[in-house]
Amino acid sequence: MTTTAVRKDGPAAVTPPPTVGGHARNYLSRVRGGDVGALPAVLGLIVLCTVFAIMRPSSFLSAGNFANLFTQGAAVTLIAMGLVFVLLLGEIDLSAGFASGVCAAVLANVVTVLGYPWWVAVLAGIATGLVIGTSLGLLVAKIGIPSFVVTLAGFLAFQGIVLLLVKEGTNISVRDEVLVAIANRNLTPTLGWALAVLAIVGYAAVQLLRHRNRVARGLITDPIAVVALRIGGLAVILATAVYVLNLERSRNVLISSLKGVPIVVPIIAVLLIVWTFVLQRTSYGRHIYAVGGNREAARRAGIDVDRIRISVFMICSSMAAVGGIVAASRANSVDPNTGGSNVLLYAVGAAVIGGTSLFGGKGRVLDAVLGGAVVAVIENGMGLMGYSAGVKYVVTGVVLLLAASVDALSRRRAAATGTR
Repeated sequence: MTTTAVRKDGPAAVTPPPTVGGHARNYLSRVRGGDVGALPAVLGLIVLCTVFAIMRPSSFLSAGNFANLFTQGAAVTLIAMGLVFVLLLGEIDLSAGFASGVCAAVLANVVTVLGYPWWVAVLAGIATGLVIGTSLGLLVAKIGIPSFVVTLAGFLAFQGIVLLLVKEGTNISVRDEVLVAIANRNLTPTLGWALAVLAIVGYAAVQLLRHRNRVARGLITDPIAVVALRIGGLAVILATAVYVLNLERSRNVLISSLKGVPIVVPIIAVLLIVWTFVLQRTSYGRHIYAVGGNREAARRAGIDVDRIRISVFMICSSMAAVGGIVAASRANSVDPNTGGSNVLLYAVGAAVIGGTSLFGGKGRVLDAVLGGAVVAVIENGMGLMGYSAGVKYVVTGVVLLLAASVDALSRRRAAATGTR
């Protein structure tokens, strides 16, 4: 007779609930392992704001300057949001700046020269961006030309197209009230508070629902205290921003009132939410990260790599079009310099400074917003201190170099610790 040994195990192991201390230790462990994320950008932004607040407290900390920071960095931030998608694949788009200029010139011609309504002009500008992005993507994915060469050619060609569209140097005014309002008008204080409350409630609902679903499935999740801290932190930031922006900024209230959240802010916020959802909650977004992480492995997994490569250039140029529209709105015109000068450099710098890797596979759309804020604060603060444009370029270049160095060192650290 054969007997079967019966193993007597003790009670089933129960996974202890996550704690704030454990969450903090895990985060520090990830940072030591090279996963720094947007931490350098956040710390840099805090340091820069502190320095400029100490050096020029009355100017830098004013409500008017706070509002100006948003409008000043809006176009660059929007272009950088599109560049994140290209950088995630380890590619580059050097034409994004002048692509935005071409789209802005098309907008100005349609609304001012041809006399069409503003919405037709906006659609024409964005459609132009789609055509540009599709052309660049096809050349890179199907012909096999390196993106650096293709977009460098685009940089030169689009500069010429802008000159042709604005009649070799003339200035095309943009006077449509709706278009001008995008970067020059403000929401009413009541509407600003309503949107802030809506954003906080929506974010809280998403965070709590995600936490509940992960707990129900037995997955590892963040402590509820950490979730509450995130929600509370966003509430404090939005409430403070709306309060400051709702202060009166006009120098002469008898002539005109100037208060409220700039209209361009909710535009950036909506695009941030949409593109973040695309990258983090859709199969398309996961495919982008997969192709950026290992193109050949993604191809063998059945992902249409060429389609992904073409699509990111389409997104990039479309966001460049949106940035060009905002730039035309802020200047009330389009000229040969629209999209030129330092626009491309600042946009690429914003994405990299925010934490998007130049090597592909790592980055978020939020990185463009954080990096755009850093670039805007540098340019704004140094302008208030009276520094020349040359000094601004040097400082911005040093910050960009530091960000790229952090990215390279963190990747090396991640490889050494086996976390990548």
